[in-house]
Amino acid sequence: MPVSVTPDWSFEREHWRRGYFRVAGVDEAGRGAWAGPVTVAAVILPGLATEYPFRDSKQLSAAQRETLAGQVREVALTYAVEHAWPAEIDELNILGATHAAALRALARLDPPPQALVTDYLKLRAGLPISAPPRADALSYSVAAASLLAKTERDCLMTELDKQYPGYGFAGHKGYGAPAHRAALQALGVSPVHRRSFAPIRALLGQGEPLLREGGA
Repeated sequence: MPVSVTPDWSFEREHWRRGYFRVAGVDEAGRGAWAGPVTVAAVILPGLATEYPFRDSKQLSAAQRETLAGQVREVALTYAVEHAWPAEIDELNILGATHAAALRALARLDPPPQALVTDYLKLRAGLPISAPPRADALSYSVAAASLLAKTERDCLMTELDKQYPGYGFAGHKGYGAPAHRAALQALGVSPVHRRSFAPIRALLGQGEPLLREGGA
């Protein structure tokens, strides 16, 4: 079984020592999905070195994520969540769209951040930044952001499941599950699919009636 890692304040402390006390954690959800937005959250927790129950959202059940996301909203100094939808993803590519959504989220933080910790997302935000891999498992701030990004995106995908029934968005959340692939073959490509992603692009190239405009 994989070892569960407990986050701490190590990366935030590096910034605190330099006098940057409002450190925003940034994380995304949905980057590898075939449909729906990529969702980015930015969170500034109180710089009190308090221990929190926040964990990488991938280590938790849906119920645990919802509970902890509520706690993040209660204790955060400030937070914001932004989405980059398929049209923006197709225009900028997934990395560019993720960066754009992250910068929008950071711009909404009040008070503004003085430094950043991200999950290997090397943002050009004009701020001191730590961007280690697996930061969502190592940093309280990034774990908090991962909880908000994941729960808000999951909620959106459940809504999209109602708008575009048959694709199973509420279950697989837009990722490339076998059921999703089968639904695409049966129903075609919906307006919320990412046309620049290889599986969708290949399907569109087959010459079949693949565009499904509505949502019953």
